[in-house]
Amino acid sequence: MARSTMEVAFLGTQRFDGENGQKYIKVFYGDEPDGKTEHGLSIIGMAADDDVADEIFHAGSKFEPLQLVRITFDVARGGQNKGKNLALHIEEVERPANRTTPTPSNTGTAKPSDPAKAN
Repeated sequence: MARSTMEVAFLGTQRFDGENGQKYIKVFYGDEPDGKTEHGLSIIGMAADDDVADEIFHAGSKFEPLQLVRITFDVARGGQNKGKNLALHIEEVERPANRTTPTPSNTGTAKPSDPAKAN
């Protein structure tokens, strides 16, 4: 089993209680769109490890939508040679005070303010 971390845009945590008393916790985060089948953020979900599921679910209440978070996760071998990611920890990514975080309103290609000058 491998362990990894990633920094992504936080979307939310979700809890689902199954019929047999089993609880399912998921972390949702945004990733770069592929530009073919999606625009904006690609929404990806990751299950939480059972041992830390409640901790991860409650940590989600501390984050703002699209806030940059760091997720630590285990990658276990799944079926058909695919990895199964299980979240172990989620935390805020600290940014230096002099660095600004890009927002959807100030990212992307700059557009001219005067359409006549665009040609």
